Amino acid sequence: MSVQFEPLSPAVGAEVRGVDPRRPLDAETVAEVEAAFAEHGVLLFREAPMDPGELMAFSRHFGPLQPHVQRAYHHPDAPDVVVMTNQHADGSFDETGARRGAIENVRNGWHSDLAYDAIPAKATLLHATNVPSSGGNTCFASAAAAYEALPEETRERVRGLECLFVYGTDQRNKSLAIAAQSLEKEERAVHPVINAHAATGRAAIYANPMSTVGIVGIEQEEADRLLDELFDMLDRPEFRWEHEWSVGDTLMWDNRGGTMHLSHIQISEPTRQQAISNALRWI
Repeated sequence: MSVQFEPLSPAVGAEVRGVDPRRPLDAETVAEVEAAFAEHGVLLFREAPMDPGELMAFSRHFGPLQPHVQRAYHHPDAPDVVVMTNQHADGSFDETGARRGAIENVRNGWHSDLAYDAIPAKATLLHATNVPSSGGNTCFASAAAAYEALPEETRERVRGLECLFVYGTDQRNKSLAIAAQSLEKEERAVHPVINAHAATGRAAIYANPMSTVGIVGIEQEEADRLLDELFDMLDRPEFRWEHEWSVGDTLMWDNRGGTMHLSHIQISEPTRQQAISNALRWI
Protein backbone atom coordinates (compact mmCIF):
# COMPACT_ATOMS: atom_id res chain seq x y z
CA MET A 1 0.00 0.00 0.00
CA SER A 2 1.36 3.40 -0.96
CA VAL A 3 1.56 6.18 1.61
CA GLN A 4 -1.54 8.39 1.64
CA PHE A 5 -2.35 11.59 3.52
CA GLU A 6 -6.03 12.37 4.10
CA PRO A 7 -6.74 15.95 5.26
CA LEU A 8 -8.57 16.13 8.59
CA SER A 9 -9.82 19.71 8.21
CA PRO A 10 -9.48 22.57 5.70
CA ALA A 11 -6.95 24.37 7.91
CA VAL A 12 -4.73 21.82 9.65
CA GLY A 13 -3.99 18.11 10.04
CA ALA A 14 -3.85 14.94 7.94
CA GLU A 15 -4.22 11.24 8.68
CA VAL A 16 -1.36 9.03 7.48
CA ARG A 17 -2.26 5.73 5.84
CA GLY A 18 0.16 3.09 4.68
CA VAL A 19 2.80 3.73 7.37
CA ASP A 20 3.25 1.54 10.45
CA PRO A 21 5.20 3.66 12.97
CA ARG A 22 6.36 0.50 14.75
CA ARG A 23 8.46 -0.57 11.76
CA PRO A 24 11.63 1.01 10.34
CA LEU A 25 10.98 3.53 7.56
CA ASP A 26 13.03 3.81 4.39
CA ALA A 27 14.40 7.18 3.24
CA GLU A 28 11.70 7.64 0.61
CA THR A 29 8.90 7.16 3.13
CA VAL A 30 10.57 9.51 5.62
CA ALA A 31 10.80 12.16 2.90
CA GLU A 32 7.10 11.73 2.05
CA VAL A 33 6.12 12.06 5.70
CA GLU A 34 8.35 15.12 6.15
CA ALA A 35 6.77 16.83 3.13
CA ALA A 36 3.24 16.13 4.37
CA PHE A 37 4.25 17.27 7.84
CA ALA A 38 5.37 20.64 6.51
CA GLU A 39 2.18 20.98 4.47
CA HIS A 40 -0.41 19.94 7.08
CA GLY A 41 1.29 20.81 10.38
CA VAL A 42 -0.17 17.78 12.21
CA LEU A 43 -0.05 14.10 11.23
CA LEU A 44 -2.19 11.35 12.77
CA PHE A 45 -1.12 7.69 12.89
CA ARG A 46 -4.12 5.70 14.13
CA GLU A 47 -4.22 2.81 16.61
CA ALA A 48 -0.66 1.49 16.49
CA PRO A 49 0.31 0.86 20.15
CA MET A 50 4.01 1.45 20.87
CA ASP A 51 6.27 1.00 23.85
CA PRO A 52 8.77 3.78 24.71
CA GLY A 53 11.54 2.15 22.67
CA GLU A 54 9.37 1.97 19.56
CA LEU A 55 8.22 5.55 20.06
CA MET A 56 11.82 6.76 20.31
CA ALA A 57 12.89 4.74 17.26
CA PHE A 58 10.05 6.18 15.18
CA SER A 59 10.77 9.73 16.37
CA ARG A 60 14.46 9.50 15.47
CA HIS A 61 13.52 9.23 11.80
CA PHE A 62 12.78 12.96 11.98
CA GLY A 63 15.60 14.29 14.14
CA PRO A 64 17.50 13.96 17.43
CA LEU A 65 15.48 13.76 20.63
CA GLN A 66 15.22 16.55 23.20
CA PRO A 67 14.43 15.75 26.86
CA HIS A 68 11.86 17.93 28.62
CA VAL A 69 13.16 20.58 31.04
CA GLN A 70 11.10 19.02 33.88
CA ARG A 71 12.87 15.79 34.88
CA ALA A 72 9.93 14.78 37.07
CA TYR A 73 7.95 14.06 33.88
CA HIS A 74 10.58 11.76 32.35
CA HIS A 75 9.77 8.10 31.78
CA PRO A 76 11.82 6.13 34.36
CA ASP A 77 13.36 3.88 31.71
CA ALA A 78 13.44 6.34 28.79
CA PRO A 79 14.30 9.94 29.79
CA ASP A 80 13.63 11.26 26.28
CA VAL A 81 9.97 10.31 26.79
CA VAL A 82 7.65 12.49 28.89
CA VAL A 83 4.80 10.73 30.71
CA MET A 84 1.55 12.66 31.21
CA THR A 85 -0.90 10.80 33.39
CA ASN A 86 -3.48 11.12 36.16
CA GLN A 87 -2.53 7.73 37.65
CA HIS A 88 -0.06 6.78 40.34
CA ALA A 89 2.29 3.86 39.67
CA ASP A 90 -0.16 1.51 41.40
CA GLY A 91 -2.99 2.62 39.11
CA SER A 92 -4.79 4.78 41.67
CA PHE A 93 -6.10 8.22 40.74
CA ASP A 94 -3.62 11.12 40.98
CA GLU A 95 -5.61 14.34 41.33
CA THR A 96 -2.47 16.49 41.27
CA GLY A 97 -1.36 14.88 38.03
CA ALA A 98 -4.86 15.23 36.63
CA ARG A 99 -4.80 18.97 37.16
CA ARG A 100 -1.30 19.48 35.77
CA GLY A 101 -1.59 21.83 32.84
CA ALA A 102 -5.22 22.73 33.52
CA ILE A 103 -6.13 26.23 32.38
CA GLU A 104 -9.28 28.04 33.42
CA ASN A 105 -9.51 30.04 30.19
CA VAL A 106 -9.11 27.55 27.33
CA ARG A 107 -8.29 30.35 24.89
CA ASN A 108 -5.09 30.94 26.88
CA GLY A 109 -3.96 27.34 26.37
CA TRP A 110 -2.76 27.69 22.77
CA HIS A 111 0.98 27.14 22.44
CA SER A 112 3.79 25.44 20.56
CA ASP A 113 6.13 23.23 22.57
CA LEU A 114 9.48 24.42 23.91
CA ALA A 115 9.05 27.95 22.53
CA TYR A 116 10.90 29.06 25.68
CA ASP A 117 14.08 27.29 24.45
CA ALA A 118 16.73 29.08 22.42
CA ILE A 119 16.38 26.26 19.90
CA PRO A 120 12.70 25.23 19.92
CA ALA A 121 11.74 21.66 19.14
CA LYS A 122 11.02 20.81 15.53
CA ALA A 123 8.19 18.46 16.44
CA THR A 124 6.36 16.75 19.26
CA LEU A 125 4.96 13.22 19.08
CA LEU A 126 2.20 12.31 21.52
CA HIS A 127 1.16 8.67 21.92
CA ALA A 128 -1.89 7.45 23.85
CA THR A 129 -1.53 4.32 25.99
CA ASN A 130 -4.72 4.81 28.03
CA VAL A 131 -7.62 7.18 27.32
CA PRO A 132 -10.86 8.19 29.10
CA SER A 133 -14.26 7.27 27.71
CA SER A 134 -14.86 10.93 26.86
CA GLY A 135 -13.00 14.21 27.01
CA GLY A 136 -9.26 14.81 27.01
CA ASN A 137 -9.24 15.82 23.34
CA THR A 138 -6.31 17.71 21.81
CA CYS A 139 -7.06 20.74 19.62
CA PHE A 140 -4.91 22.22 16.89
CA ALA A 141 -4.98 25.59 15.15
CA SER A 142 -3.34 26.80 11.97
CA ALA A 143 -1.31 29.79 13.15
CA ALA A 144 -0.47 30.47 9.50
CA ALA A 145 -4.12 30.74 8.46
CA ALA A 146 -4.79 32.88 11.53
CA TYR A 147 -1.97 35.25 10.59
CA GLU A 148 -3.19 35.53 7.01
CA ALA A 149 -6.67 36.47 8.27
CA LEU A 150 -5.37 39.41 10.32
CA PRO A 151 -6.01 42.94 9.03
CA GLU A 152 -3.13 44.21 6.91
CA GLU A 153 -2.52 47.00 9.43
CA THR A 154 -1.96 44.46 12.19
CA ARG A 155 0.31 42.29 10.04
CA GLU A 156 2.45 45.34 9.29
CA ARG A 157 2.52 46.36 12.96
CA VAL A 158 3.82 43.03 14.25
CA ARG A 159 6.18 42.21 11.38
CA GLY A 160 9.78 42.15 12.60
CA LEU A 161 8.88 42.32 16.30
CA GLU A 162 10.28 39.90 18.87
CA CYS A 163 8.69 38.59 22.05
CA LEU A 164 9.84 36.93 25.25
CA PHE A 165 8.78 33.36 26.05
CA VAL A 166 9.06 31.83 29.51
CA TYR A 167 8.40 28.34 30.82
CA GLY A 168 5.15 27.88 32.72
CA THR A 169 1.39 28.42 32.62
CA ASP A 170 -0.45 31.76 32.59
CA GLN A 171 2.77 33.71 32.22
CA ARG A 172 1.04 36.77 30.78
CA ASN A 173 0.09 37.76 34.32
CA LYS A 174 3.74 38.66 34.81
CA SER A 175 5.34 41.77 33.40
CA LEU A 176 8.09 41.47 30.82
CA ALA A 177 10.72 42.87 33.19
CA ILE A 178 9.78 40.63 36.13
CA ALA A 179 9.71 37.51 33.98
CA ALA A 180 13.10 38.26 32.47
CA GLN A 181 14.69 38.53 35.92
CA SER A 182 12.96 35.67 37.72
CA LEU A 183 13.76 32.70 35.49
CA GLU A 184 16.84 30.68 34.70
CA LYS A 185 18.45 31.21 31.32
CA GLU A 186 17.30 27.88 29.88
CA GLU A 187 13.68 28.67 30.79
CA ARG A 188 13.26 31.77 28.62
CA ALA A 189 14.02 32.83 25.06
CA VAL A 190 13.33 35.62 22.60
CA HIS A 191 11.82 34.72 19.21
CA PRO A 192 9.89 36.53 16.46
CA VAL A 193 6.24 37.34 17.06
CA ILE A 194 5.65 36.19 13.48
CA ASN A 195 7.79 33.32 12.23
CA ALA A 196 8.43 32.11 8.69
CA HIS A 197 8.28 28.30 8.61
CA ALA A 198 11.69 26.76 7.97
CA ALA A 199 10.45 24.35 5.29
CA THR A 200 7.67 26.30 3.57
CA GLY A 201 8.49 29.95 4.26
CA ARG A 202 4.83 30.55 5.17
CA ALA A 203 4.44 33.25 7.83
CA ALA A 204 2.54 32.37 10.99
CA ILE A 205 1.81 33.66 14.48
CA TYR A 206 4.52 32.31 16.79
CA ALA A 207 3.75 34.28 19.97
CA ASN A 208 1.41 32.24 22.14
CA PRO A 209 -0.86 32.98 25.13
CA MET A 210 0.63 30.28 27.35
CA SER A 211 4.27 31.37 27.44
CA THR A 212 4.61 34.81 25.81
CA VAL A 213 4.91 37.56 28.42
CA GLY A 214 5.40 40.61 26.22
CA ILE A 215 6.93 42.18 23.12
CA VAL A 216 10.50 43.45 23.23
CA GLY A 217 10.71 47.25 23.04
CA ILE A 218 6.97 47.89 23.42
CA GLU A 219 5.12 49.05 26.53
CA GLN A 220 3.20 46.25 28.23
CA GLU A 221 -0.25 47.77 27.66
CA GLU A 222 0.26 48.09 23.91
CA ALA A 223 1.94 44.68 23.73
CA ASP A 224 -1.02 43.08 25.49
CA ARG A 225 -3.42 44.69 23.04
CA LEU A 226 -1.47 43.42 20.03
CA LEU A 227 -1.05 39.95 21.49
CA ASP A 228 -4.74 39.71 22.37
CA GLU A 229 -5.64 40.47 18.75
CA LEU A 230 -3.34 37.67 17.58
CA PHE A 231 -4.62 35.19 20.16
CA ASP A 232 -8.27 35.94 19.44
CA MET A 233 -7.63 35.09 15.79
CA LEU A 234 -5.92 31.82 16.76
CA ASP A 235 -9.04 30.73 18.64
CA ARG A 236 -11.44 31.08 15.70
CA PRO A 237 -13.16 27.76 14.85
CA GLU A 238 -12.45 27.87 11.11
CA PHE A 239 -8.72 27.49 11.79
CA ARG A 240 -9.07 24.53 14.19
CA TRP A 241 -9.25 20.75 14.27
CA GLU A 242 -9.85 18.58 17.35
CA HIS A 243 -8.66 15.00 17.86
CA GLU A 244 -10.59 12.50 19.97
CA TRP A 245 -8.07 9.93 21.18
CA SER A 246 -8.08 6.14 20.84
CA VAL A 247 -5.51 3.86 22.45
CA GLY A 248 -2.48 3.56 20.18
CA ASP A 249 -3.02 6.87 18.37
CA THR A 250 0.08 8.96 17.71
CA LEU A 251 -0.01 12.63 16.79
CA MET A 252 3.03 14.40 15.38
CA TRP A 253 2.85 18.18 15.28
CA ASP A 254 5.06 20.97 14.03
CA ASN A 255 6.48 23.46 16.54
CA ARG A 256 8.45 25.59 14.06
CA GLY A 257 5.61 28.01 13.38
CA GLY A 258 2.36 27.33 11.60
CA THR A 259 0.64 25.12 14.18
CA MET A 260 -0.44 25.50 17.80
CA HIS A 261 -2.26 23.15 20.13
CA LEU A 262 -4.05 22.87 23.44
CA SER A 263 -5.45 20.02 25.50
CA HIS A 264 -8.84 19.67 27.14
CA ILE A 265 -7.78 18.36 30.53
CA GLN A 266 -9.68 15.22 31.62
CA ILE A 267 -9.43 14.65 35.38
CA SER A 268 -12.24 12.20 36.14
CA GLU A 269 -10.96 8.98 34.51
CA PRO A 270 -7.54 7.31 34.19
CA THR A 271 -5.50 8.49 31.23
CA ARG A 272 -1.88 8.08 30.21
CA GLN A 273 0.05 9.55 27.30
CA GLN A 274 3.70 9.61 26.33
CA ALA A 275 5.32 12.51 24.50
CA ILE A 276 8.64 13.00 22.81
CA SER A 277 10.20 16.03 21.11
CA ASN A 278 12.62 16.37 18.22
CA ALA A 279 15.04 19.26 18.39
CA LEU A 280 16.34 20.73 15.16
CA ARG A 281 17.71 24.25 14.81
CA TRP A 282 15.67 26.67 12.72
CA ILE A 283 17.32 27.27 9.33
